[in-house]
Amino acid sequence: MKIAVIGTGMVGRTLAERLSGLGHEVAIGTRDPQATMARTEPDGMGTPPYAQWQAEHEEVSLLSFADAGFFAELVVNASNGANTLAALQAVGEENLAGKVVIDVTLPLDLSQGLPPTLTVANTGSLGEQVQRAFPRSKVVKTLNTVFCQVMVDPARVPGDHTLFIAGDDAGAKDVAMGVVESFGWPADRVIDLGGITGARGSEMYMRLYFQLAELLGTFELNIEVHH
Repeated sequence: MKIAVIGTGMVGRTLAERLSGLGHEVAIGTRDPQATMARTEPDGMGTPPYAQWQAEHEEVSLLSFADAGFFAELVVNASNGANTLAALQAVGEENLAGKVVIDVTLPLDLSQGLPPTLTVANTGSLGEQVQRAFPRSKVVKTLNTVFCQVMVDPARVPGDHTLFIAGDDAGAKDVAMGVVESFGWPADRVIDLGGITGARGSEMYMRLYFQLAELLGTFELNIEVHH
């Protein structure tokens, strides 16, 4: 499958590498490919310059947002939460129309450090904002409650643990589940939260997640839901 990952940060790179390793044709979308390749300093999270990663992953293409959207059969949104809507507007409404968009982004406000606050909560979510901004797309919120390395390799956290999925289109959720299962998540460990409004709960959980990460000294953690 042709998959575009939107975002060149740590999350986007981790997802792109795994998807490519599974045999998909993968492109990463960025606002200005030349500028992205020209950067020589780590980003704000300490992630090494993109060009260094690209040299080790030549099978992954780097395209403009619009070109990545045109190329893709499936879109994975791993852009920075604060810039998500602008990034997807640059991908283009027509390029996203009719396509499944797996949204892993979080509406984090890191201006006061960790743990972060959320820019939208309670009566809305970033997943809903994306679906509302692109009504012809099929947005599925999933993978957003775990660290990016755990997204693509759940065995990094011992034992059984739980993932969540939310979206308005059942067929789109089936597509997203196919990706999730290919990463190693058993279907019976994924809880369907219903429509895209279910993204509110999974996004708001991240306040607790970051508090736990600080207390435990690792981002490689997750919860298990018994019922």
